[in-house]
Amino acid sequence: MYTGITVGCFTTIGNKHVSRGTPCEDASCAVSRNGVSVVCIADGAGGKQYTDARFGSQCAVDTIASVLCDHFDALYQENREAAVRGYLMAKLRVEFSKIMDERDLDIIDRLSCTLLFAAVKDRRLLIGHIGDGLIARVSPSGVSPFTMPQNDKEGKTFFVTAAHADNYMRLLKTTVDDCHAIALMTDGVQDSVYNEEAGLVKPVVAKLAETFKDGRQAGEEALKETVEKYIVAGSNVSDDASIGIMYFEGTNAPDAASLETAAEKFGDSDESFKELSVQIKPELIKAQEIIARKKQEAAEEASETKTEENIPAAEPVATAEAAPAEENRGKSGVSKLSVAMFCIGLLLAIAGIVMFILSKAG
Repeated sequence: MYTGITVGCFTTIGNKHVSRGTPCEDASCAVSRNGVSVVCIADGAGGKQYTDARFGSQCAVDTIASVLCDHFDALYQENREAAVRGYLMAKLRVEFSKIMDERDLDIIDRLSCTLLFAAVKDRRLLIGHIGDGLIARVSPSGVSPFTMPQNDKEGKTFFVTAAHADNYMRLLKTTVDDCHAIALMTDGVQDSVYNEEAGLVKPVVAKLAETFKDGRQAGEEALKETVEKYIVAGSNVSDDASIGIMYFEGTNAPDAASLETAAEKFGDSDESFKELSVQIKPELIKAQEIIARKKQEAAEEASETKTEENIPAAEPVATAEAAPAEENRGKSGVSKLSVAMFCIGLLLAIAGIVMFILSKAG
């Protein structure tokens, strides 16, 4: 079990933005409050249509960090994952609408950005990720991805402003057991430390995490030096870069010298999920028909059973010849009963008259 948590982050502009004269569109946030430690990073969308992406990314990290610190228990305990994803995206939409009003923006897409976050309270860990970038786990045995970049075959990614953004968010609830550190990074850092074809996170991530053993200031200074010197300065077209670290004090670090520096490429296939969806459609239609039919049959059977329970049991009919006699006997019984009831009523009426006369005579 860890003895404490140190969080930190760093964001810097890339050479691509410097050469174009455009501002940094990344944002990061690291905070501890209410017993919750949170690290959030976001990458503002590039492109002329995303005019205010930098405001969107900053708003996203600030909003989500605040929500996680204030409502961690409710979010973690909710079993409906879709509901949690929907709530987080709804909070962003509320805050983005305020920016749209303040800056007189015509569409919410102007604020598009990705989002990555990790939040810890006691041993509970909540991770969320939409879009590209990487969240890596550093454990005593090595470094591995928690969540991988989310891009389509054309390299396009997904943003929090998408109409169905909550469907694209990956949400993970687990614990921090056997976890030494968590590293979050936008694609400006990810491209330099992660081999997406092999799913391999380079040992430098573990080394960067380890700098936080001397506290937040030392760790953030190390992040700044490494990112600016080896990542941003390494290319004239480097992108904005953000990285955040959550370091668990009192846990064991991996042996950096023993970490893998290369791995085989993942196997590949031309099959797509879209094809799987198309293939299962006729089977699903048939399954739904069966389910509906069985439900209808069960309802009809229940209705018949209820009707039979409400019908009085009839005397069995021995033979066809005996049936009329039974019917006549039933009618005779009803007639005699009616006569008897009439006579009783008449006697009661006469008795009442007699009593009235006697009372008058007295």
